[in-house]
Amino acid sequence: MLKGIDPLLTPDLLRLLAQMGHGDVLAVVDRNYPAHASGAPVVELPGADVATALRAILALLPVDTFIDPPAWHMLTDAGVPGPAVPAVQAALDAAEGRAVPFAGVARPDFYVAARDAYAVVRTSETLPYACVLLAKGVV
Repeated sequence: MLKGIDPLLTPDLLRLLAQMGHGDVLAVVDRNYPAHASGAPVVELPGADVATALRAILALLPVDTFIDPPAWHMLTDAGVPGPAVPAVQAALDAAEGRAVPFAGVARPDFYVAARDAYAVVRTSETLPYACVLLAKGVV
């Protein structure tokens, strides 16, 4: 254990976050997402929901300010934001101290975009459509 680092941030996750470069994308997904299908490294965070995982990750990971939007969420099949979106938006805004642009992406398009993610963090989130992509910024 390290002082001042959330225990959710496992050694594997810390290594991946440190290896990511500017513009690399991190997928943080719910328990139903086919995380291992993309071929990207997967870190499991059992017992954590998406918002809790993001709060821990965003304590270390800067969100990109060069692209708009730097964060995307999966839309439901009806084309509306999923139930986790308000908590995720709040986590993004609190971590960055600003309103972070956050766009919805249709489920099939989200799957395509997530294939290019540097890594996938799979949570135990039970809410449906609780999947997020984040572009890493600079410090």
